[in-house]
This record gives sequence, C-alpha cells and structure tokens, in this order.
Amino acid sequence: MEDINIARTIIKKRKEKGLTQDDLARYIGVSKASVSKWETRQSFPDITFIPQLAAFFNITIDELMGYEPQMNKEDIRKLYLSLSSDFTVKPFDEVLGHCREIAKKYFSCFPLLFQIGVLLVNNSMESGETDKTFAVIREAKELFIRVKKESDNLELCQLALNLEAFCALSLGNAEEVIELLEETSNKIISTETLLAPAYQMIGKQRQAKSVLQVGIYQHMGSIFDGLTDYLLLCTDTPEKFEETYERALAVAKIFDLKNLHPAMLVKFHIIAAQGYIMLDNTNRALEILEEYTELVTGNIYPLKLKGDTYFNLLDEWIHELDLGSALPRNDKIVRQSMVEGIINNPAFSSLADENRFQRIAEKLKNKLYGGVI
Repeated sequence: MEDINIARTIIKKRKEKGLTQDDLARYIGVSKASVSKWETRQSFPDITFIPQLAAFFNITIDELMGYEPQMNKEDIRKLYLSLSSDFTVKPFDEVLGHCREIAKKYFSCFPLLFQIGVLLVNNSMESGETDKTFAVIREAKELFIRVKKESDNLELCQLALNLEAFCALSLGNAEEVIELLEETSNKIISTETLLAPAYQMIGKQRQAKSVLQVGIYQHMGSIFDGLTDYLLLCTDTPEKFEETYERALAVAKIFDLKNLHPAMLVKFHIIAAQGYIMLDNTNRALEILEEYTELVTGNIYPLKLKGDTYFNLLDEWIHELDLGSALPRNDKIVRQSMVEGIINNPAFSSLADENRFQRIAEKLKNKLYGGVI
C-alpha cells in the first residue's frame, strides 16, 4: 500500500482549510479517532467515504489517494536510463520483473509504456536464451499494441505501430508486418517547409532555421538508413550494389557522419562487408571490417544524439525527445554488440581462418569488452 498516500493528502488539505480533526470528523460523520487513524496510517477511510472526502476537499479521487497514474517526460527519461543500466549489472529476470511492475502501475501512462516496450526490445538478447528473447519481444509487442489502441497521441500511436511491426519482423512474422504497414501512407509530408516560412514571415529567423535543421537532420538519417537497407538487396546486381555503396558513402562524407552520428555508420559497415562477401570479394569485405574496427574502437563514446557546427540549432529539439540525447541502449551493451556483430556473425564465418579477420576480432575484444577504450 506504499503507493496510497491518502494520509498525507488528508493532513495537507485539512490544514489548508484551517480545520481540526474534530471538524473533519463531524463533516464526514465519523469519530475524531477515525480521522486520527487515517492521518497516522493506522487505517484507511471506508470506500464509501472516499468520494465524500474528495468532494469536501474539491480534488479528484486520484489526488486524494495520492496516486499518480502518469509520469512526466523527464521522469520517464530518468527511469529508462536507470533500467537500461540495470540490465547491464543485475540479473535479467530481476530487471524484467521490475519493468513489469512499473508497466502495471502506470498502465494508462502510454508514453511510459512505449518506452518500457522499447527497453524490452533493446535488451531482449540479454536474456541469454532464444525462447526467452522471443517471449520478451512478444511482451513488448503487446505494450505497443496497447499504446496504439488506447493513446490519443497520434504521433505516439504511429511510433507504436512501427515498433509493433518491428517486433513482428523480429519474430519472423513477415505477413503480419505487411498487413500492419502496407496500407499506411508512404507519402512524405514535409511540414517544416511550411512551418519555416511561417516563422520567417513573422520575423522569427532563428526558429525558421531550427525547424529546417531538424527536418534536414531527420531526412538525412532516413536517406542513409534507406541506402543501407537497400544495399543488401542489391547483391544480385553488382553494379547497383557498388553505386548504392558509393552514394551512401557520399551522404556520410557530406554530413560528416563519423563525427555527427557514428552509430549510423555501424550498421552500414556490417551490411557492406556482408554484401562484398556475397559478391565473393573477400579483400574488400576485410577492408570495410578494418574501417569498422577503427570506427568503433575510436573516441565515439558515449554514443548520443548531438549537433555540430552545421547542425548548430538541434539542442532544443534533442532535449524534447523522450530520451533526450541518450540512445535507447546502455553504453556497455552497445560496445559489446559492436564485438558480437562481427565475431559471432554467421555472415563472416568464411573469414574465420583469415589472419586479417583474426586481428580484427582480437582488437575488438581487447578494446570493447568490459567497456575499455
């Protein structure tokens, strides 16, 4: 009953009204001793008195009970980062149980439920068992479905739909993904091209620039991620693969992704190396894996969202994001995944006897396991 703070509320509201325990007792129709027991947490008011007390103090029943079914953005952010850290140092089942308790307590706080779902997806592999990993992903999926169905925040609903589809894909349910997303609009509606001129018309030049910077930053990320995913589909046409690879590299160079957002390059390097192996170009695959190793063992940690000298107006937008500048996964888990994504990747098994690959694996393990850079 620790979440029920009715005693504190009664004391506070009674004193605000300048009433004694006798005064309140007479109004409710109970003894002074009963009110005293309520305020000292020896007992709780009978359920039939709850609406009467709330009406008397002119507050909601939730306020009377001291129950907070919602969490604000900053509290959600702090909780997420705390739980993310717990997954790296505490037993998986213990932290998973804590996540479930929080979700149950705040079952109508949809931004929190969404982030708990994200947390479960991002740490599901830490369970150490394939069946348990899939079970955790299914659990996260149910949270996303609830958010999608119950929240009145359209942006959050869309994000929940996307994550529901991601879970379905992770579980191997391709038809479900298509069913969820095939009918959604694929038209790009660029609101910043309307909002920025509006700000400019009323003399708010900085806001206009900021809106466009955010838009360019997000579209740039989408373009680069799209090129990365398209790259692996092009292995059936070597010329198209090379062209896609070069275009992605051009985007990375133009926007200085190595410094601006190195996390974007991680997946790109892995997929490019896989593609060159499929094209029987082992030497090029090893070159890219060496570039990958230089990147991920370099001075890029902690990974976080940030601007640069070009994107110099992103701070306010980043601060307003649910997790702020932090990325969804704990830094230690990220570093370990940098290693696992290479040395335990079946796509690179053909390189296992290559001296260059062995040196790559050794450097990754020495630099990243244990979080030592």
